[in-house]
Amino acid sequence: MENIIAQKTAKLLLKIKAVSFRFDPPFIFTSGIKSPIYLDNRLVMSYPEVRKKIIDFYIKLIKNKIGINKVEWISATATAAIPQGCWVADKLNLPMVFVRPTTKAYGKGNKMEGYMKKGAKVVIIEDHISTATNVIGNAQTIKELGGTVKYCIATTSYETKKSIVLLKENNIKLITLTAGKKIVEEALNEKIINLKEKEQVDLWFKDPMNWGK
Repeated sequence: MENIIAQKTAKLLLKIKAVSFRFDPPFIFTSGIKSPIYLDNRLVMSYPEVRKKIIDFYIKLIKNKIGINKVEWISATATAAIPQGCWVADKLNLPMVFVRPTTKAYGKGNKMEGYMKKGAKVVIIEDHISTATNVIGNAQTIKELGGTVKYCIATTSYETKKSIVLLKENNIKLITLTAGKKIVEEALNEKIINLKEKEQVDLWFKDPMNWGK
């Protein structure tokens, strides 16, 4: 089932052009890292039919890989994952919160928005995992406020070494609808990129920090 979801999700993201490839010049992230691939899963919210399928995949994976009895609260990471978090929480009829990257500098000074009961079993919803630092920040906030986190589910992941290490250190299991490598395979199959370009993206997946050098 996971392989089918991974392939279908990759095709959907390519269809709505949520995935872009650029080699000369490459994209530059806020971290300064140069990349030949850019994912913008926020485009999903603008396509109702695609959105419905993506959220259905979230629900299937939550039911089959986590178990409904292990999910009491949804926590989305602000801001990109808030739409997915809302749709998933609504579909499962569960309460939801969202966590900011930093504490709000005005009003009540909240980092978490919404209400969460003490001891709640929380699943984090993310749109994309690059380094996983936002997931860890979300999880730490939940724990500080009395909740428990064992799982994060995201639309996509680059499966970087940093993200794998961070998630393991914090005992969070990551479940994704699809991964960067699967998307690149489908992009090659659909002739969006050629074999030489695919090889360049594969090299970037192995070492994002030094690829641009």
